[in-house]
Amino acid sequence: MNSTTISAISTAPGIGGIAVIRVSGIDAVKHSDAIFVPKKKIASLLHREANTVSFGSIVNKQDEVIDEVLVTIFRSPHSFTGEDIVEISCHGSLYVQQKILQLLIEQGCVLAQPGEFTQRAFLNGKMDLSQAEAVADLIASNSTASHRMALNQMRGGFSGELMKLRSQLLNFVSLIELELDFNEEDVEFADRSKLKTLATDIEQLIARLSDSFQVGNALKNGIPVAIVGETNVGKSTLLNVLLNEDKAIVSDIHGTTRDVIEDSVNYGGITFRFIDTAGIRDTKDKIENLGIERTYQKIEQASIILWIVDCTQLSEHMEWLTERIAKRAEGKKIILVFNKIDKVGEDEREVLDQLFLQFKGERIYISARERINTEGLQKALVNASQLPEIHPGDIVVNNVRHFEALQQALTAIRRVIEGLENGITGDFLSQDIRECMHYLGEITGSISNDEILGNIFGKFCIGK
Repeated sequence: MNSTTISAISTAPGIGGIAVIRVSGIDAVKHSDAIFVPKKKIASLLHREANTVSFGSIVNKQDEVIDEVLVTIFRSPHSFTGEDIVEISCHGSLYVQQKILQLLIEQGCVLAQPGEFTQRAFLNGKMDLSQAEAVADLIASNSTASHRMALNQMRGGFSGELMKLRSQLLNFVSLIELELDFNEEDVEFADRSKLKTLATDIEQLIARLSDSFQVGNALKNGIPVAIVGETNVGKSTLLNVLLNEDKAIVSDIHGTTRDVIEDSVNYGGITFRFIDTAGIRDTKDKIENLGIERTYQKIEQASIILWIVDCTQLSEHMEWLTERIAKRAEGKKIILVFNKIDKVGEDEREVLDQLFLQFKGERIYISARERINTEGLQKALVNASQLPEIHPGDIVVNNVRHFEALQQALTAIRRVIEGLENGITGDFLSQDIRECMHYLGEITGSISNDEILGNIFGKFCIGK
């Protein structure tokens, strides 16, 4: 257990109704007791039982009262970090928060590094590495789906699956390596047919977990939606409407948007990351051409394309434009959005329908400026996302580090299956099985190094 006692403000920066200052370590109760005076004649914090709350005052060395607070005590090992923890709930004044933190540091506490409380929880066996990462995901969750994914992972569903796989592989690799000790006697302790069945089952499970990353990443970071079309068709106006704020400059001048503008919003529990792009046209302006090139890149990176067409002014370059969009949007969901519908009649709509007769995707008629049928567009986006609903207990991978480790584990287990089919020797078989176990262990932290831990916990907020 770490010999230092750490402290930090755990609530969000700024002024609020209350703030919480967390202290963790071998002297957490001692240091907190030194600056705390209870209101009633009760035992000092040193003698208070676990999971109790005490009301009193925080005082400095001159017995000057800093604030009236509530102090909660959690005793090792039954705490978040596995160490003694004290949580001081004070008023949300920035001065009060900093003053209490200063008094704790004077007593001997050390200011906690980002993620250090959660890192101690991991090091003390309160959670594995994937669960620790889920803590950060839960704090950052901004939709129903991302919240459920983080909660499911934090509860250990993902970890449980991986530990089960490693345990099964360990049993077999132990038998294979035992065979190597008796290689002169030509004995076989590990049933190769059972091992192949197990390896095939594991390969399918790892592949399923790996495949879930595409969904998990979209739910966690937002589904990228590129808003594309010619200049002056209303792309920036639509972005402002979808975000409900004036994010992009709107002008009648062609080529106003020369770079991509991104922001996110939540519809139906799903986060969409909208990307307003430069209008596509044939131009000699070097700066505008750079913006158009970025538009093409965003089309390739997006999952959904909103192709905006101006109902009032059909371009003579439509075939040229279609070719450039379709070439980069192959296999993606395209929603054809006819904008400025308030300015045309039924005859013009029929002409539009005939012009895009070959287009098989969804089409929708709106007026971004007048906000006509923009709710219909939002529903079309939710339908186009085709994301499954996340239920409690569902395992969905949403972490790039986990995905990369799963890909490596998948390659290794496939080598095991191939080796069994080709009858390779036990030493090579053992090496491939252990490699698969290694990458599965990297996810849970059974195998880790200081560089990986520093990279993971360094991204946490201070106080968590």
